[in-house]
This record gives sequence, C-alpha cells and structure tokens, in this order.
Amino acid sequence: MSDDGLAGAAEMLAGASALLVCAGAGMGVDSGLPDFRGNEGFWRAYPPYARLGLSFAEIADPRHFAEDPELAWGFYGHRLEMYRRTEPHAGFGLLLRHGSRLPGGVAVFTSNVDGQFQRAGFGLVAEAHGSIHHLQCTVPCGPDIWPAEFSPDVDESTMRARPPLPSCPNCGGLARPNILMFGDFDWLSARTDAQMRALDEWRRANRDAVVVEVGAGRAVPTVRRYAELASAATGALIRINPREPEVRHGRGVSLPHAALPALTALLDR
Repeated sequence: MSDDGLAGAAEMLAGASALLVCAGAGMGVDSGLPDFRGNEGFWRAYPPYARLGLSFAEIADPRHFAEDPELAWGFYGHRLEMYRRTEPHAGFGLLLRHGSRLPGGVAVFTSNVDGQFQRAGFGLVAEAHGSIHHLQCTVPCGPDIWPAEFSPDVDESTMRARPPLPSCPNCGGLARPNILMFGDFDWLSARTDAQMRALDEWRRANRDAVVVEVGAGRAVPTVRRYAELASAATGALIRINPREPEVRHGRGVSLPHAALPALTALLDR
C-alpha cells in the first residue's frame, strides 16, 4: 500500500485521546457482505429481484409489508440470517483494541443495520437507521421494540418468506424490522434516539476525538456528513473509501483503499 496519506493518518491516530468510528456499508464488504452499490450490484447479490426488475430502493419500501408481506420478509429475512452468520472481519477488532486503550475510549456511528459492531464487541454504538435484529409492529400499535428472536424461512429461488411470519405481541398484527426504510413514516426511532443521546454525551466529553470514517459513500450521505461535522473543529478526519475518498475542503486525510487493508496498514503503523 502506498505511503500517500498513511503516515499522516497514523500520526493523527497515534496522538488520539479518543476514537470515533463512522461506518457505512463499505465497512462490511471485507466480511463478505454486499454493499448494494447501484442496481447491478444489488441484482448480483439477489438475482430474483433482477428478474422482477426491483431495485434496492423499491424492495426496501415499507409498503410491501402491507401489500405483499411474504415478499417483504423474503428480503429482510434473508438479510437477517446472512448477518447472523457473518463474522466481522479483523478490522473491527483492530479498531476496538486501539480505541479501548485511549483515555476517552471508542464510540461508533453507523448507517449499517447489521449489528456487526456489537458482535465485534463495541459497547457504544449508534445505529442511525435502526437494526435488523430488532422488530416493531407494522401499524404501529404502540411504541414497543423487541429482539428479532425467530428464524425466517425463505425460498431463495423466489426470495419469498414462508409463513408463519413474525407478529406483534400486543395486537397480533404483522411485525417488521425496526429499520428506517425508504419513504418510511412508521419507523419507531426510540431505540436509535437513546443511542444517539449516549453518543452525544460521549462526544461532549471527547470533543477532540479522531474520526475514522470507513466505507461511507455519497449516495446515502448520512455517515459522511456526521463524520465531517464531528471533525469540523479539529480536522482530525481519516476517510477510508476506495471509490470516493476525497475529503471536502482538504481537511483530514484520505486513504483510497478498502476497509480491511487500510485499517491493517494504518494500525500497524
């Protein structure tokens, strides 16, 4: 790997008093997870949707839970089982070990719903778009959010889920993942709101934290914007992205590489 930017990023990280990890879908690619980049990438991961002509944004529309729940749970049930089987790559452990040694520790802001950071052992994680490992009522009939303790049965040739589908323990209606979907007005944000309050409190105590942003693209810029705002006062931003690595206004350091090789090289320094 080229030394361009790596030395500066390593120096920044070595002098850190706390570490804020901001991660998008690219963080999970080295664990074998698809990032759904564009329709072609999504259809390579899920060929049945190519035959149906459905894009990621179309299949991730909450209306399917009302109109065709077997189709909706086919997609989310398959993802749930895939995330349950996936082991976080070594880059997660490298960040956790380094951050845990710092006086202020380590925190995470992520748009990912896969639960990989919790599985890797991180304690303070804010999941901006919710979690596939938690459910809510589709109505919703109340404020409850609960763990997804069921095993979906999905026909992978059609990507449709077989009954029984998960139900709300209060009203008996259909349950759905506690994920912010496209055009979603029924997502219950209380769990994410509590995570964000905890992260805000941590950031107030660690205003000079170094920000390591990994695998966050411009298409859904939630993570990039958060990382830029979190590092605005110090310029202590390390952006790891093989396709869109540029750092706005020249603040911070750009590493145009995939997550695992970049994190390995950086933390080896």
